[in-house]
Formats: sequence, structure tokens, C-alpha cells
Amino acid sequence: MTGTFIHTRLFACVTVKIRFNPTADASLSTTFSKTPTAHPMARLNDNFRKLKAGYLFPEIARRVKAFTDANPDAAKNIIRCGIGDVTEPLPNACREAMHAAIDELGTRERFHGYGPEQGYEFLRQAIVDHQFAGLGIAADEVFISDGSKCDTGNILDVFGPGNRIAITDPVYPVYVDTNVMAGNTGEANAAGAFEGLLYLPCTAENRFVPAIPAEKADLIYLCYPNNPTGATATREQLADWVTYARANGSIILYDAAYEVFIRDADVPRSIFEIDGAKECAIEFRSFSKIAGFTGVRCAYTIIPKALEGTLADGSRQAVHPLWSRRHSTKFNGASYPVQRGAAAIFTEAGKAEVAALISHYMGNAGLIREACEKAGLSVFGGENAPYVWVQCPAGIDSWGMFDKMLEQANVVVTPGAGFGAAGEGYFRVSAFNSRENVEEVCRRIAAHL
Repeated sequence: MTGTFIHTRLFACVTVKIRFNPTADASLSTTFSKTPTAHPMARLNDNFRKLKAGYLFPEIARRVKAFTDANPDAAKNIIRCGIGDVTEPLPNACREAMHAAIDELGTRERFHGYGPEQGYEFLRQAIVDHQFAGLGIAADEVFISDGSKCDTGNILDVFGPGNRIAITDPVYPVYVDTNVMAGNTGEANAAGAFEGLLYLPCTAENRFVPAIPAEKADLIYLCYPNNPTGATATREQLADWVTYARANGSIILYDAAYEVFIRDADVPRSIFEIDGAKECAIEFRSFSKIAGFTGVRCAYTIIPKALEGTLADGSRQAVHPLWSRRHSTKFNGASYPVQRGAAAIFTEAGKAEVAALISHYMGNAGLIREACEKAGLSVFGGENAPYVWVQCPAGIDSWGMFDKMLEQANVVVTPGAGFGAAGEGYFRVSAFNSRENVEEVCRRIAAHL
């Protein structure tokens, strides 16, 4: 629906006029001829009003739609390298396991209703055996969910007010926006930075791994391999963060959704490879990019039982039972067929198919890197991650680069400014695509950059 409409109704004997303009940042403005007092309306969460713009990826979709609506002939030529969604089919091992699970649900003897909220034992144990062998992680420290995006936001439920929160910049927008929604920030300034957050600049000079802050942070968001920059953190750098967290009573929220793309044997795949991390870190992982589960939905979070925080009275409390209580209260568990499909990733057939998927996407990343370098641009990432982080040509900002690539090359990229102030001057290219599309993108880069 477009345009503006006026709706008039009788409310407590007072005429109320509501003016709605759906094009104005999805905001609702109301004008009252007289404020009703007898029956106040339900109170909303004012923190949402701090989110000045729409979430990055819907905003990209809106701009692409506006362009294709105005240029219908170009619509069929658009190649999307913006959002990090996979393109290749699910591994056959996963599909077969899910088919078998569906068949089980068709019999009374093997029917599954509500499963354990934390996840089925067969999947949790497979994760421990194949992903965390030798790291001292137990199956009951694994919580299965329907997405790490959800988990990185929902984890805030178990933390109280007043925490100092450190955010890398540029950053995956969910970390910032969920803290804004939870009331952990003040207002945003002109550059989009929110008051109350401790921003950790990630730049080409520090290879997009931030320095340890001089001040204390209570919650620290780290993502490696990084989204959006594609950077990785060394073992020494992660050890420094663990040392800092243990010294300051901090908790590291470690997003390892892209660990499967690591090719360098010296790069840690898990924060728990670092001594002492089980006392100061939570790790989030996903099957979305590992095996194409972006539409199937399955992920998991590791919360060691040794991890503790502080309650309002100063006493120490383990985080594990709090998250377990939250998880079982607000979540009924990922579906049985999905968990069977996820467990099949760890079979010999599943491992081989996943390896082929990763090789395909990383091959795409290498082609994109090479094309951007040949165009004379400074390029980062794409070696241990499926994202290529590219510096904009002189004189063009990141949204300008988005427009240039869309309008001239008919390629959708992600503007760096959408990931934070430090992302300005860069754009992200996703390697999640067919080889044919990526090769065409490379030709268009050569022609237009």
C-alpha cells in the first residue's frame, strides 16, 4: 500500500485522527485532536525508535527493487552478490537423512513429537565428536537452535542492564541492533554510532582485528572469520582477548559461523582452542553456510558450564543454567527432520559433500579477489572466508559504489557503511553464487571499475 490515508474514529468520545505514511521509514506518526486519558494505549518499546534506518539487507532489497522497477530491462541481468545467502543444493546426505526422518514421522512406532529443547542427543554428541574433539566440550554444553542470528540476539536475555558492550566496527548489524532494541544503548549520532557502545575500530592498518581496549568491557562481540571483512584472528590475538576477558570478568560472544571456510591450518576454528576460554566465552555456530541450511534453519551455541557472571547482589552465577532455562521457555527445539539432516553432515558422505561445497564457494572468492585486484583496488578477505572486502575507488563512498555497481554493472554488492562507520569506503562482495554468475561478475568488474 502506498500514499497517505486518514482514518477517523470515535475513541472515548474524542475524535482521533491517525495519519499513516508507509514510506517514511516505516514509522507511525499520530496526531490527536485531544489526548485520551481514560484508557491509555499499550506501552511500546521506545528503544526501537533509536533504529533510525531499516535493517541493512531489507534496505538493499528496497533499493534494488526501485532500480529494477524503473529499469525493467535490466532486471533479468541483475546478479546478487550482496546478502550472504547460499545458492548450491543441500548435500545429498542431508536430504536422504531428512527423507528418512519424514518417513519415521509417518509411523506410530517411530513418530517424534516434541523433542528435547536443547536438541537431540545424536546431534549434540556428533557436534562434540567432530567439531570440538579434544577441547573439553560436553554434549550438554551444546544448545541446538534454528539460527545463530537468533542466538546472538537472544543471548542478551540472560544478561542484565548496565553492561559495557564492545562491538567491532565494521560489524554484523545484528549485534548492534539487538542491543539497541534491548535498551543497552543511547541514541545514535550523525555517523550512526550509538551512545553507550564501545566501538573497536577494525581497519586495514590492524588487518581488521581490533586492538585490546584500554577500558573495561563486560560483553565483547568477536566474529572470526569475520563478517563482513573476511579477516581472521591469529591464535596469539585470540589468546590476548581471552587474557583480557579473564582479567576483567568479561564474556566474549564469539561468532564462528564461518569457521568451515578456514584454510590456513594456523588459524583457530574455535575460541575454545585457547586455554582459559571456557571460563570467559560463548561460541555461536551455524549450519547455514556449512551445508546450505539458510532456508532449512539449524545452528548451535556452546555455553561451557565453567562460565560465570555476576548477579545484582554480587554473587556469582553460572550462565549455562540461565540459558538452558531461557531456551526451554522460549523455544520448542529445532524439528526432528532438520536435526537428522544436520547430523548427516558429520557422516563420511556428508563430510565429502560439504568439502565440495566449501571448495566451490572459496573458488568463487578467489576469482572475485583476482578480478578486483586486476581492477586496481585494494582487496581483503576471500582467503579463509567467503566474503571479499574491497576498498572503494578514490572519490566514491560505499553507497555510491553500491549505486555504481547496480546501475552500471547490474551487480548487487553490500555497502561497507551498512556495517558501521569504519566500514565506510569499502564494499563487500559475497562468494555465495554459481560459478557461471561469478565469472560474469568478474567480467563486469573488469568492464566497469
